[in-house]
Order: sequence, then C-alpha cells, then structure tokens
Amino acid sequence: MFDINWIKANPAAFDAALAGRKNVPFTAAQLLEMDESRRTAIAAVEEAQAKRNALSKQIGQAKAQKDEAKAQALMDEVAHLKDVVQSGEAARKEAEDKLRQALSVIPNLPLAEVPRGNDESDNVEYFGRNGSPETAAKNRPAKPSFGYRPREHFETGEALGQMDFEVAAKLSGARFVVLKSHLARLERAIGQFMLDLHVDEHGYTEVEPPYLVRDEALFGTNQLPKFEEDLFFVPHGEGRLALIPTAEVPLTNFVRESILGEDELPMRLTALTPCFRSEAGSAGRDTRGMLRQHQFNKVEMVAITTPEASGDEHEKMLSDAEDVLRQLGIHYRVMMLSTGDMGFGAQKTYDLEAWLPGQDTYREISSVSVCGDFQARRMDARYRDKNGKVRHVHTLNGSGVAVGRALIAVMENYQQEDGSVLIPEVLQPYMKGLKTIGARS
Repeated sequence: MFDINWIKANPAAFDAALAGRKNVPFTAAQLLEMDESRRTAIAAVEEAQAKRNALSKQIGQAKAQKDEAKAQALMDEVAHLKDVVQSGEAARKEAEDKLRQALSVIPNLPLAEVPRGNDESDNVEYFGRNGSPETAAKNRPAKPSFGYRPREHFETGEALGQMDFEVAAKLSGARFVVLKSHLARLERAIGQFMLDLHVDEHGYTEVEPPYLVRDEALFGTNQLPKFEEDLFFVPHGEGRLALIPTAEVPLTNFVRESILGEDELPMRLTALTPCFRSEAGSAGRDTRGMLRQHQFNKVEMVAITTPEASGDEHEKMLSDAEDVLRQLGIHYRVMMLSTGDMGFGAQKTYDLEAWLPGQDTYREISSVSVCGDFQARRMDARYRDKNGKVRHVHTLNGSGVAVGRALIAVMENYQQEDGSVLIPEVLQPYMKGLKTIGARS
C-alpha cells in the first residue's frame, strides 16, 4: 500500500521501480488522476457545506427582520444544498474507494539490489553479503551420492505403507495426503525440532495463533484483494472467516492498528500451524506426491522492526532458516528472486531451495522476505521512535521451514537402497531414539 502523496512527489521513480514487476495495473499518472478526482469531490462537498452554513445564518437574520419571503427562499436554497452535499458525499466516497482499491492491487517496490527480470530464470544465487561460492560450499551440507537411481519421496512412502494418497482422495479429494506410523511421527518431529530451534537458539517467541482470520487481517498482509481465489472461506455470522494460508497472517497482524514503543522492537514471532491454500492456477503442476498440497504444516517466522534495522533483520532471518537445513544435513542453495518472480508484498526475497535427489533438482523449501512499510501501511502498524516521532514499522516474514517439504527432503536425502530412511541425528530425540524407518518386508 502506498502513500499517494509520495507517488505525487515521485511519479517517475514509482513507475521505474515497478517496471520489472508483473501485472502492474496502474501507472503513477493514472493514480494521480484518480486522486485529483477525489480531491475535486472533497472540494465540492466542502464548498457546498460552507455555503449552506452561511445561508443558514442568513435565514435567522431574515426572520429577525420579518422578511418571510427572503427566509423561505434561503431555506429552499439550503434544502437544495443539502441534496448537493449528500450527492457530493457519495461521489467523494466513490472516488476514495476507487483510489484505495487501485492502490491495494499494486505490488511493492523492489529494492535497488533486487535483480530485474521476467521470471525465475532471472533469479540470482546468493552467497551472503560477503560470501562466495567457496565459502557457501564449506558451510552447507554436501549433496549425497547414490549407487542406484534415488527414489522420489512418494515412491519410498508408498512402499513403506506409510504415505497414502488414495485414502486422502476418498476423504478430501486431490492434493491431500495421509501419513501413518513412523512417517507421521517424523513429520511431527521435524516441526517440533524447527520450533524449538527458533525459540531456544534464534530468539523468537512461540505463538499459537487462530487458524481462522477476518478479511481485515488478510488485507493487512496483502492476501486480499489480489489473491482471494487462493483462500478457503467459511461462513461466520453474517460475514465470513478464512483458513490461514500461512501463519504470517495472524502473526504480522498482532501489531495492526497499534503504536509500539521503539524498545519493543524487534519483535520476533514463530508458530507451527497448518496452512490451507486452494493452489489456484497450479493445475497440472506437482500432481504427484506432497510438494503442492491444499493442507500442509509450516513453521513461520515473523519480525517487526524499525526501518533502519530491517535489512540486517532480513539477513538474520535467512540465516535462521538456513540453520534448519544445516542441522538437518540437507544440501541447499539460496536464490535472490528477480522482480518478475518476487511475491506481491515483498521488497526483496531470498528463496532457500533444498536438493531433492529423487527429482534431481532443487525445490523451494523456504521463502524469506522483507516488506518494508508496505504491510504496515495496510495494517496501520506504527511505532514511536526515541525522538517521539510516529513512523510505520517494517515487517518481515519467512518459512522456517515448510514441514512437509522438509519431510520430503529428509526422505529423499536419507533414503537407503533397501527402501528404508535414516533419521537425521537432530530428530532422533523426537523419535524416541529411533534411527531408521525400515523397509517393509
């Protein structure tokens, strides 16, 4: 969400920053034309109200002078002006709603360092602020090697008899899965491990948020209005609630309509929740296995901070997500997304991509974004700095990480030729010491 006054002062910069973004519906000139219509409508209402107030005083004076004819004429004009004000108010509201709607569907402005591009082919591998391919190779787990064709996760899971898509389809349809026995426990272990890591070592506060949220919360984190078709809604009273597509929604909205103290920042929150997505537009993509589900678990990280600290916070959040994969022993890479591949509300995004031997490729397992004050303006989330000035906070969010995709990565990277799966050492305490999920005889 943007300040129209900033756009008015910087129209060329606004258009230039959005040049690499997809599906930008309005230019600065079009937005400023809407704003001018809004201002004209406001001015017309104010002029009519001022004239009506002035005439109302004259009515009293005419009656005091016993000039009933003049008083009646003035009352007739005041009645007409009342109608003018009412119609003007309707025009003002229409103009304001039109401008607000237009501003709400414009994506965030990318930061200068974000690579310009059309799609994921223009993403750039990222090795850290002062990193290199050599240092990354030393700090990240190595790719596993196999003396046989590595299986995909669903091949292993179905052979173990612990991953069932047919039963899930009978219960709920496509893009659902039933996990059983040790695989069900392994997924639970992965989520608990990640949550403990972020709380105990990375400084986040654990939260158990609601899984149903109002439209206002979805607007605040920019799921509405642009991505309404991706959401699952349920009736609630005379309105509706939505199942959360990510815990980013409730966690970030903790600070909506608030003025925080600077000493409360940074605020770091984490939650392990189910997420619900309709996957609109993904027909035919990743139809086998667990990669793209309507319901999945994810550990989310959210940070609320000052504008000056948000860049460093972004790097910390990336490191926190990387730590999950390092401790799990999963080889990965980090990509800085191009303007054509970046999410709607992000200023800059890093994707962590885990190596999946069964697919012989990298797949996204975490996305870590800084949003600047884009969401804060939609939520009216602010803080009072040390000088007493009230400013919008900056918000950040990231997967820490997607639990189902982490399960996929563990199953593919730790698979054995006999069909069994070794359990990473850090997860064994959560599995009551179990070290292997064995092949079914």
